[in-house]
Amino acid sequence: MKEINQTHPKSTSAYIHIPFCEHICYYCDFNKVFLEGQPVDEYIQSLLTEIRLTLEKHPTKVSETIYIGGGTPTSLTAKQLDVLLTGIHRYLPTHTTKEFTVEANPGDLTAEKLDVFKAHGVNRLSMGVQTFDDRLLKKIGRKHSVQDVYDTIKLLEKKQFDNVSIDLIYALPGQTLESFRDTLTKALAFDLPHYSMCSLILENKTMFMNWVRQGRLELPTQEAETQMFEEAIIAMAQSGHHQYEISNFAKKGKESMHNLVYWDNEHYYGFGAGASGYLNQKRYKNYGPIQHYMKPLKEQRLPIFETEEISRVNQIEEEMFLGLRKIEGVSLRRFEEKFNKKLTTVYQSVIAELQQQQLAVLEEDYFRLTPKGLFIGNDVFEKFLLDKEE
Repeated sequence: MKEINQTHPKSTSAYIHIPFCEHICYYCDFNKVFLEGQPVDEYIQSLLTEIRLTLEKHPTKVSETIYIGGGTPTSLTAKQLDVLLTGIHRYLPTHTTKEFTVEANPGDLTAEKLDVFKAHGVNRLSMGVQTFDDRLLKKIGRKHSVQDVYDTIKLLEKKQFDNVSIDLIYALPGQTLESFRDTLTKALAFDLPHYSMCSLILENKTMFMNWVRQGRLELPTQEAETQMFEEAIIAMAQSGHHQYEISNFAKKGKESMHNLVYWDNEHYYGFGAGASGYLNQKRYKNYGPIQHYMKPLKEQRLPIFETEEISRVNQIEEEMFLGLRKIEGVSLRRFEEKFNKKLTTVYQSVIAELQQQQLAVLEEDYFRLTPKGLFIGNDVFEKFLLDKEE
């Protein structure tokens, strides 16, 4: 029986969104609001109502990964985190959860909050460090300092939290190659199990985009950005962190299971204001503004703002766009199990063209991009768009 029961998926992971921030970073376009004066306790109760209503409608016996992101989840107090995590245990099958991640800001973590995490089985932290240059941290609107990072890592060691990832951003305004190399050296000196690294992306409605339009922001050249990334890949490999996805590096066995849910194009719950989910071949998005999100939940209705049915063709396209971000690529066996078609048949001419251009290779069970192909990923992904009659 290859057919998956759509009502009771084998494992449905969960993303849970905490939209509050004590400070708004200049580059961020995630759904977030300034913490002060917000109905945080009421929001947590609404979130738990959403989890309960969703699980009644789309039950699951297994949630292998849970990820609490933001915003800034650690802007909540220890008491609020305790209430939230207690509720998550009540409604989600957390006894089946292998990876339970919370995003954290350096400087926000206290011994009390870490004790709450430990007590509730949180076993992974993802920390937004971005750079080890205090001047650049100020420039991008981060409120923590480099010293906060060192103090937080020391506290994590004391509390025996060893499954930690840090996020770095490169190609920041005013960032030189020397500054980036210094950040890389300092980050790798911690010898953490996981690092995420992406270039600065200018998003609409951010302060950075406004400043670029006004000519007030100078970014590194494309050449400098490429060199930063190439040097990062080499440094990561030399320190025992293999690149397993375009922007992610890990020691063997420490890859982010939750991130792989997205790149493997699996189903997952999206809980919270502005969160997105994927259930029963439908992608959905919740209302973003806090009050708009909470209003239907007071009436025991789900706060879904829009739903999109993903056609068979789109599912196949997404399988390729997402799967080819992984260094191992797309599994031919899994593709056939999912779609009852051979990948090599559906994309025969595209595969031949990309192999001839040395942008991709076909190896045993996997079709993957070469380093050259990964560097121009978006151009390559376009080739996997199908005609609608496929």
